Amino acid sequence: MASQIFKSGTSIGANIREAQNAESKPDFIHKFKISAKEADEVYYWLLLCEKSEFYPTPDETLIDELNSIILIISKIISSSKKN
Repeated sequence: MASQIFKSGTSIGANIREAQNAESKPDFIHKFKISAKEADEVYYWLLLCEKSEFYPTPDETLIDELNSIILIISKIISSSKKN
């Protein structure tokens, strides 16, 4: 599970960095959508950790920060679609 969290978590930032060099607006939006999916996947893994007796419970601050990141990414996607 730790490996999955690491892969998904680092992919969020990597795709946002790629979006900064996007070739077009649709490409920019696409890369942010990938980041949104990866953030959602991290959230899923953290919930599994929380429910499992074999893994440590994630710190509530971590989940709150992840939710903030998800909201920011969603806002960037929706704003980009409008402009």
